[in-house]
This record gives sequence, C-alpha cells and structure tokens, in this order.
Amino acid sequence: MARIGIIGGSGLENPDILKSSSERIIETPYGKPSSSLLSGVIGRNEVVILSRHGRQHTITPTQVNNRANIHALKESGCTHIIATTACGSLREEIGRGDLVVPDQFIDFTRHRSITFFNEFEPGRMKHTAMADPFDGSLRNLIIASASEIGLPVHNTGTVITIEGPRFSTRAESKMFRMWGADLINMSVAPEAILANEIGIPYAVIAMSTDYDCWTEDEAPVSWDEVIAVFNKNVGNVLNLLLRVIQDLK
Repeated sequence: MARIGIIGGSGLENPDILKSSSERIIETPYGKPSSSLLSGVIGRNEVVILSRHGRQHTITPTQVNNRANIHALKESGCTHIIATTACGSLREEIGRGDLVVPDQFIDFTRHRSITFFNEFEPGRMKHTAMADPFDGSLRNLIIASASEIGLPVHNTGTVITIEGPRFSTRAESKMFRMWGADLINMSVAPEAILANEIGIPYAVIAMSTDYDCWTEDEAPVSWDEVIAVFNKNVGNVLNLLLRVIQDLK
C-alpha cells in the first residue's frame, strides 16, 4: 500500500472522498508546516494532505516553510508526493485550464531555504543529483491516468518558479520564454529540490490559469483571473488525482 502526500489538496478534504480521515498537528526540526496534516484513505491507498499556503491561503509564497512541509510528509511515512499548482502559461499552445505534467524546473527564487544541508558532517558531503527533478514513474502514471479518463494533458514542460508575491514584468516574462520556460509559478521550487534531497518521489500536476504578461494583445494576469480559471477547472485536477491515487501501487 502506498502512502501519498498531496500538497495543495483542493477538494480532497471532502469527507465523502477521504475515508477514515483524521487530523494531526506536527512539529519538525524546521518549525511548523503550513497546515495540519489531514490523513485518510482513497481507494486502497493512504493519503496525507497538506495545504501549501495554509487552509485559508494566508501564507505568502516566500514564507511557505517548505522544509517543514516536506519533512512532515516524510515523517508521516509518505512514499510519494504529488503537488498541485496554478501556473501562468508562457506558451501560446498551453491554454487557460490546460493541465501540464512538468519534467523540468528553473529555480528563480532568492529568499527561500532551498536545502536540508546547511552544513555537512565531516566526510559526509551531500550533493543531490537534480538533472531530472520529477520522478519519471510517477509522471508516467499521471499521464497514463489522464489518458484513461479522457483528460488531455501536456506531457512535458519546464516550470520556472519566481519569488512572488508580485507577478512578472513584461521584460521578465519575455526573458523566461527565451530561457525555455513553458510555465511560471511561485511554488514548485524549492519544494521539488527538498523532496529529492529527502528521497521521496515527487511530481506535479500544473494547471495553466493565464498567459502571465508576455502577450501584447490582452491584459496582463490578475489574481481574480487566476482564481476564476482555477475554480472553473479544479474538478479536472481532482478527478486526475483520484485516478492516480487509486492506480498507484
């Protein structure tokens, strides 16, 4: 039986979906996680849900305690982590509401704790490989599950994580496109880095909610637009998560 950590978790807190649910407040060596951990069962697998920005979305991207979040999921016995995130699209072919399963990230954050290894023990240096930061088997399962339920997804993509909470300037948005980024958000890094360091397979289901501000023929992104598109399409994310959780062995 797998034990799957879900970061994000919109809709999964529904007691009709999460069976035998319980809530646990946990402390870590890195402080408190963003929220208590909500545990339960979906299908044959155990699930642990953590709200990245807190249950009321009060934690700004820079202030998310990513180390505590990932450590708490590890301590809870999670064998896999699936994160959900709203993103801006940097490519015309990735439309509003589209789902993407990224295979690469660019970390453009500047003020976050990005490693568990602030110092090395003598003779035990730790430099974690990060060439392919998202777990291939977990990504393939997400893609296959989407196909099984008839939900189109973009099978690859590079997501760049900015510090936030502000959105990009037009110059920055165009620069990120030149760098090869396909999506932009404020959360995947250093979350993915820390999951790799601690040894938990990690993958992301990303929803495109806007076109950031690189396009010249429409208004730049606004928070109201992000929320409207997310709420309209969050059911697709939920259905895909449920299928993946049921299929994971």
